[in-house]
Amino acid sequence: MTGLTSTVRGVDSGVVFELAGRLDHHTAPEVRRTLADIPLTAGQLLIIDLSGLTFCDSSGIAAFVAARNHATAANATIAMAAVPAQVARVLRLIGLDRVLSAYPTAQAASEEWTRTAHRHRDHRQ
Repeated sequence: MTGLTSTVRGVDSGVVFELAGRLDHHTAPEVRRTLADIPLTAGQLLIIDLSGLTFCDSSGIAAFVAARNHATAANATIAMAAVPAQVARVLRLIGLDRVLSAYPTAQAASEEWTRTAHRHRDHRQ
């Protein structure tokens, strides 16, 4: 059984939570605990980077929902990055692709957040 590693790092837009390995019923509880401990503030972006993910079952999908709920509770935004094709397919089938924006990389998600934040600031001035 291959495990899962996770890394949390700050970026200008907020926080990147990187997952590598298998996200399944054995590893999802730790992902949920780690997510709950990530401090978010209003307006930040939480990026879930799946570039190293090799497997994801329904427990992993539930962890993505928990991540969205955590971000929403903090008035933050969430984005997915480097979503593997099989995970993207499941997200489409269950409709989560409508509430979890996806980008090719964490950097692309962060750059889009920055562009959007500047547009909103420019309109308010």
